[in-house]
Order: sequence, then structure tokens, then C-alpha cells
Amino acid sequence: MIAVLKNGTTDAQIENLSNWLKEQGLDVHISRGTVHTVVGLVGDTAKIDAELLESLEIVDSVKRISEPFKSANRKFHPDDSIIKVNGTSVGGDIFAVMAGPCSVESEEQVMEIARAVKAAGATMLRGGAFKPRTSPYDFQGLKADGIEILLKAKKETGLPIVTEIMNANHLPLFEEVDVIQVGARNMQNFELLKELGRTRKPILLKRGLANTLKELLMSAEYIMAGGNENIILCERGIRTFETYTRNTLDLSAVPMLHELTHLPVIIDPSHATGVARLVKPMALAAAACGADGLMIEVHNDPAHALCDGAQSLTPDTFADVMKATRQVLEAVKEN
Repeated sequence: MIAVLKNGTTDAQIENLSNWLKEQGLDVHISRGTVHTVVGLVGDTAKIDAELLESLEIVDSVKRISEPFKSANRKFHPDDSIIKVNGTSVGGDIFAVMAGPCSVESEEQVMEIARAVKAAGATMLRGGAFKPRTSPYDFQGLKADGIEILLKAKKETGLPIVTEIMNANHLPLFEEVDVIQVGARNMQNFELLKELGRTRKPILLKRGLANTLKELLMSAEYIMAGGNENIILCERGIRTFETYTRNTLDLSAVPMLHELTHLPVIIDPSHATGVARLVKPMALAAAACGADGLMIEVHNDPAHALCDGAQSLTPDTFADVMKATRQVLEAVKEN
């Protein structure tokens, strides 16, 4: 349930209303927008008399929310959320670009790529320290040593770092990581999501290989229910019957999610296609359909990459993608 307050409602009146609602056993979320202040109620709202609530002097309207995701719902929070990330942000006027290698392989490799992607305009450095692989015999990542290498690159370039977590027990290793990524395979690892809800770090939540948008938002709700509202959603392709691409990129998810939620949405064209030459057209399409950013894999020597070389761009190709993406963003802005 949400209550939209009238213009001119004072902070004291909002606090009094909030305290009364909390006495009814409800969690209360206050969202102050540019036009309205919205009071979101989470819990057993059946015992709240909507007509009584609407009759209060400061209340403009009351609506019940039928969707199971509450905190992530745009009705709860009409204005777009902007997620602050160590000097930059995701959402709003800034088009975020997270770029870097699929796997951290060596300090020299990461440093070279970090310098290149920053020069091309990336706003964050992504790199896998812990790697969930389909085969137990494939490279599993450098783990803690990989995070240390990313932190060195962050110190030199100033780029915030994004890396994936696989186990809540590893959280102490992520204290200096700027954005914690939850991969597609862990999107419904609910115990992990609960632990991440207790942190206040930005979480990049990837859509699962065969999950609906509703399920993605419910996973976001798990994190938000713990008190962490700093969530970035990522569409990275879903598994279909098509075999020419690694996955099928669902670009319609971007405008649909923007209707359903206030959380920012980015696109990962690298995992979505699995083919380096397809990354550019999909990145441009993502910019055109309103995505809030991109996550792109970049490697200085894709032919010898330990992970996902076929979908990785060279630094020069990445720079070309960035230039073309900026042109699309300008064109969209003019229209």
C-alpha cells in the first residue's frame, strides 16, 4: 500500500504519520520526489483502513499495490533511483560503463586494460576474481589475489571496481570493492541475497538465464528487504532455443523494467551474445532503448584469454564502441 501526501506536508506531520503506521506493525518507507512525497507500507496492510488513511488532512490518495515486489516498485518510489558509486553514479543523466576482463589473470593484464578502458571513457572497472564456471576443470579465478589486483588498478586509475561474489563467507574480502556483482547463476541464491541486504554497498544484480522480470525484481526485493536499496539491475540475455548466440538479449526488458521499478537497468552485451563482433550493435541498441549503462568485457589479448575470449573486445575496439555509443546517446537525447 502507498499513501501519496499533499504538497506542503511538513516533516513533523510525516513523522507523526510514520510513527502511527509503525505502531500498526508496518514497515514504513518515505520517498520524497520532485512533486510528491510517497509513504510506502510493507507488511500486513489488510488491517489498515484505506478510507480512514485517505481521509487524513495530509493524504492526497491511497493505493494498494498488487505486485509482490514492494520496495522495488515504481509506485513506491516514482522518481528514478540514482546509485552513488565512489565518485560516479548509475542512473539519472550519467550513462555508466563498466569495462574490463572477464577474469583477472595477472597484475600486468589488469593494469593495461584498466588504463585503456579509462582512456576510452569507462566509468568503472569490472573484473572477475571469483569465477563460476560450468566445468570444474576450467579456470576458477585468482580469488582474493584477484581482488588485490583490482584494488591496485583502482588506486592507480581512480576507477571504482565491480567484481562478482559467490559465497556470503567471502564478504570480508569485498570491504573495499565498490560494487558487488551477483551473477546470473546466483540470482536466486536467497541466503546470499539476504546477507547482501545487510550491507549498504551497491549491488549489481544480473538476471538469471531462465528467469522472468518478476523473478528478477523479487530477488532485488530480497536485498531491499534487508535495508540495502542500492541495487543496479542487469539484463545479460536469457537462454532460448537459439544457438547462433550464447544467449538471447532481451532488450524489451529495459523499457519494461523502467515501467515497473525505479532501479537503474544496464545491459551486458558480452554475455548476451558471446560473440565479440555482436557487442557493438547490441551496445548501441541498449543505448537507444534507454538503458542506464553497459557492462562490456575487454581483454588485451582475447585469443589467449583464460575465460570468454570469444566475446571480449580489444581496447581499440572498445574505444570505437564508446565513441559510437556516445553518438547514439546524443541522438536519443535530441529526440
